[in-house]
Amino acid sequence: MKSKMLEGQTAIVTGASRGIGRAIAGLFAEEGANVVITARHQDAIDEAVKEIEAAGGTAIGLVADSADPDAPARVFAKAIEAFGQVDILVNNAGVGEMYAVEKTTDDHFAKIMEINLVGPFRFCREAINHMMPRNEGRIINVSSVNGNKPICGVAYTSTKGAINTMTLNIAIRLSGTKIRCNAIAPGVTDTDAARAWAAGEQEGGGEMLEFSDKYTNTTVPSTEAIDQAYAALYLASDMGRAVTGQVIQVDNGQFL
Repeated sequence: MKSKMLEGQTAIVTGASRGIGRAIAGLFAEEGANVVITARHQDAIDEAVKEIEAAGGTAIGLVADSADPDAPARVFAKAIEAFGQVDILVNNAGVGEMYAVEKTTDDHFAKIMEINLVGPFRFCREAINHMMPRNEGRIINVSSVNGNKPICGVAYTSTKGAINTMTLNIAIRLSGTKIRCNAIAPGVTDTDAARAWAAGEQEGGGEMLEFSDKYTNTTVPSTEAIDQAYAALYLASDMGRAVTGQVIQVDNGQFL
C-alpha cells in the first residue's frame, strides 16, 4: 500500500469551504493529514467536512474570520485540543476586489489589508510560536500572481505583494531551523471567485479587467484548484523539505 505523504500530521487550512482552500484541505486529508478548516459560514464548513469524511479523511471545522484578532489563538487551541499539535498552516482565506486607486477609500483599503494581510500575519505568528519549541513545521501562504503583476484592485494587489515579502521575511527569520515558510501564487483558477472576477462582479466592478488582457497571455488555459493544491502538498511534504522563502507561481504560464 502506498504510504501517505502527510500521515498523522495536522494541518490548518483557512478559508477552506470552497475553491482553492477546499481543494487543499481535501488533498491533505487524502494524504493522511488531520485537517482543521475555517470559513465564515457554518453550513459551508459542514459541507466541506462531510465531503472529506465521506472520502475517508479526518476533518473538523470552525467558524473564523481572518480579520478577527482572536481567531488564530482560538483555531490553534481547537486544533491542539483535537489532534495534539499543528504541523502545517495554510493561510488561504482572503477576498478579491477591483477598485482602481482613484476610487479606493481609506476604509476599503484598511478592510482589505485587515483580511488579506493582517489576518495571515496573525496566523503566521500563532503558528511560529507553536512550532518553535518543537523546531518543526511548515507555513504556506496563498498569494497571487498579482503580487508580481498587480492588475487587479490596488488594495488587493498591495496585500499580495506584501504577503510575498512577509513570506520571505519569515523564512529568513527561521533559516537554519526545521520550520519552513513558502507561498503559492495562483494564476486565474477555475473557482467561483475567478468567475466573478472575469464577469466584473467582484467589488469594484470590471474597470481593471482591461489590464488583464493587456499585460497577460489570456489565450493560456486557466488552472484548476487541484493544481494549486498539488503545489501546496509539495511544500507541505518532505518533497519540499529543502525549500523555504519561495513563492511558487502556478498559472500555466499565463502571467510570465
